[in-house]
Amino acid sequence: MKIKPIYKNQWIKFGIWAALLILFTVWTGSGWLLLGLIWLADVYLTKFINWGAWKKSDIPQLQTILNWIDDILFALIAVYIINLFVFQNYQIPSSSLEKTLLVGDFLVVSKLSYGPRVPNTPISFPLVQNTIPFFNCKSYIEWPRWDYQRLKGVGHVKRNDIVVFNFPAGDTVCLKVLNPDYYTLKRNPNGFGYRVNCSGEDCIKRNKEVFGEVIYRPVDKRENYVKRCVGMPGDSLQIIDNQVYINGEILQDKRNVQYNYYVQTDGSVFNEEMYRRLQVSYDDHIVRDENNYPHPQPISYQKNPYFDNLGMLTDASGKYYPIYHFPLTAAACEYLKKAPSVKKIIRVPDEKRNDTYPLDYSTNWSQGNYGPIWIPKQGATITLDEHNLALYQRCIRNYENNDLVINADGSILINGKPAQTYTFKYDYYWMMGDNRHNSADSRSWGFVPEDHIIGKPLFVWLSLDKDRGWFDGRVRWNRLFRSAASFD
Repeated sequence: MKIKPIYKNQWIKFGIWAALLILFTVWTGSGWLLLGLIWLADVYLTKFINWGAWKKSDIPQLQTILNWIDDILFALIAVYIINLFVFQNYQIPSSSLEKTLLVGDFLVVSKLSYGPRVPNTPISFPLVQNTIPFFNCKSYIEWPRWDYQRLKGVGHVKRNDIVVFNFPAGDTVCLKVLNPDYYTLKRNPNGFGYRVNCSGEDCIKRNKEVFGEVIYRPVDKRENYVKRCVGMPGDSLQIIDNQVYINGEILQDKRNVQYNYYVQTDGSVFNEEMYRRLQVSYDDHIVRDENNYPHPQPISYQKNPYFDNLGMLTDASGKYYPIYHFPLTAAACEYLKKAPSVKKIIRVPDEKRNDTYPLDYSTNWSQGNYGPIWIPKQGATITLDEHNLALYQRCIRNYENNDLVINADGSILINGKPAQTYTFKYDYYWMMGDNRHNSADSRSWGFVPEDHIIGKPLFVWLSLDKDRGWFDGRVRWNRLFRSAASFD
């Protein structure tokens, strides 16, 4: 066989790609990737195999099409690798982080900040999370499935970081009802308007026409969430009257944290200009009646002891002056206090509810008065009792993949062996939204394991206000290409 001459430019191309492959191999720690050097050597040097033969044709039109296919495939692979290991685009879908990040913000999320994860599901359709649009089917193949591995990043999660992560309670999903999550829904489907007259896992599975198929999703294919990290591994956290305490000390709110307030005026009505000045969105200042018809706030509240106890004012006829209900930052609250037309501003009182984590254990906790709770830390050991099992059995069973059995006599088996203690293998984090009264966060579904962490928002590359028209401030120009941290 005649050996073709190898020119200088071939060695240069081979050297560049070989160096990149070796660096990537060192970064991932996967030595088998070095087999790619054999392929690179043949592509650029020996050329025993004509790797481009598939796109050669004697028909000019077909040749053009094949070249386009080659370019598109290369671009898709490049974007897929960048999306996996460097950064990805993320859109803010809900108001849980307002006014720090707004609905309609499009973020560039860095995966290098905390180190990119090796995908659990390596064979998947690129650039979609878990469902292929239009076809409405899974975007991934569940085999092979790789264990959790995180490559080295430039830093670690810190307190008060805004973090993008996979939704922990999204491991089990009802395909027809994604909100609320499966675990909240199965406790009381009727409480969310689904008249099935039953509850529990069997109820969900028996009513497929209502809830759809129940499926399991791997970690990297669960929905993406974004919240602020307020609790670190090993912290003791408690919320008292909406104030977060870490290890017994106050964690000062960031300036854009907001709470819901009742605002009563002297009869004056807020206009759209006032709402914009207060940065109160349409959804927050519109209420709906029993027929789901939208009304601008306020509504005429009937006389009741609740508002009497809050000291709300009435006119000579005994009717309340207008009462509004919407979220405000500390700055917006101070602004309203100085407004001559505003008579009262009262933070919405905390109410005990049965939708706080852990869902199946009575704690008497609420969103504004929660805990104390200890956040698991890798290598730390706990004693297993009724209280700890309620708090940490999801960590032990669902996140760390152990077979946990609690017998009728109270004895505990982990992977078939009696256990009185448990040692955690992951670090965990406590995530909360800045829109404290309107955020489904760790207070609702618990801890975020380290293997669910995706990355850190770098900057906002586009921001659209859905409440405005294209010629009336639809694009929030002042937010474009600003660092996400600058909105704190």
